[in-house]
Amino acid sequence: MDHRVINFGAGPSALPEPVLEEAMKGLLNFQGTGIGIAEISHRSKEFGAFLSNVESLIRSQLGVPSTHSILFTQGGGSAQFSAVVLNFLARHRLLHPELSGEDPVLDYVVTGSWSKKAAEEAKRLGGSKVNIAADARKHSQDQKSFDNIPPHDAYTFSADPALIYYCENETVDGVQYSNNESAPSSFPFHLLKQGSLLPLVADYSSSFMSRPIPHLADHALIFAGAQKNIGPAGLTVLIVRQDCIVDVDAAAKLGAIPVPLTMSYKTLADSKSLYNTPPVLTIFISGLVLQRMKDQGGVEYYAEVNRRKAEKVYEVLKTGKSKGVLHGKVKEGSGSWTNIVFDVLGDGLEAKFLAEAEKLGMKSLKGHRSIGGIRVSLYNAITEEQTDKLVAYIFDFVEQNAPQSVQY
Repeated sequence: MDHRVINFGAGPSALPEPVLEEAMKGLLNFQGTGIGIAEISHRSKEFGAFLSNVESLIRSQLGVPSTHSILFTQGGGSAQFSAVVLNFLARHRLLHPELSGEDPVLDYVVTGSWSKKAAEEAKRLGGSKVNIAADARKHSQDQKSFDNIPPHDAYTFSADPALIYYCENETVDGVQYSNNESAPSSFPFHLLKQGSLLPLVADYSSSFMSRPIPHLADHALIFAGAQKNIGPAGLTVLIVRQDCIVDVDAAAKLGAIPVPLTMSYKTLADSKSLYNTPPVLTIFISGLVLQRMKDQGGVEYYAEVNRRKAEKVYEVLKTGKSKGVLHGKVKEGSGSWTNIVFDVLGDGLEAKFLAEAEKLGMKSLKGHRSIGGIRVSLYNAITEEQTDKLVAYIFDFVEQNAPQSVQY
């Protein structure tokens, strides 16, 4: 397919060409049924078996323990901003029926636009007190930017929160929690109260299935939109600890906020994610991607490839910075493997950078509208060869546009 370009977009993101070619066959005839995947009943035995295999592919590659269920739903990560609050407030009410006159506390770690939106939704829904356990903006030079992960001594967790929420990879500013547990930028798991079932919730949308998830078993819930690494938009994957799948109607009788049926984790679990018609086509393509991942070596293989891809881009950015052409938006040590963001310095040079990249078949490099600049999204489908092409282009651009005073 020589007409295809390299899509560095942040989402919906690139998908592997072999998967797209296989998906085209399924659109006409899903697994020999004579019915296309977009037409087949979600309650057919063929689709039911396919969905079970998708769950198995996630469970085996991430090492999801039997204590956690894998559920599939709609609404993207943004719908979970609401669902998380409602389900965990219901759980907290059932655990503490004697506290009917007191609002429970929700702890939020705010390191970018998505965790900020999640915390704002929690405040909007009411029925709780929202505690910002850490705020990256307070540790930036201008007190406004999300360019860092707060130091561990900046976290103030509540004694008995209904949930503790963080976003592993904030895709606008490119800030991430490192999966190196000893790194200073990693989430401070050691600061959390031990010896009990933690209500730890994580948004993994940007990096889901791109590398292993540290402390996965310690999480009450991990959720992720599919449209970054494993499929088209429309599917959200939930990895939820079974003690967090609660009777929300019983909780409502005790004073908790009622939970819409389609947002209740118990509804999803009881129906095996088939309470209503799921995003069948998205699940199908995601299953093809996950199977291809397994065949290539699984999450561990992709983690190593993604590490190399990111290192190559960050290395050329250092060259660009030293020559006065490029400037990173994120503090060293807080940068993302997945979304690398930087500015092109000089009048008109950003537009020139984007235009010349597009001529070479590299698209969707323009940064998020809220912060501008350049954003390179290196999701799983972006190959190392494609990354090398981008790195070579950036190096040549820097050499050709460096101010004379700093060329050497």
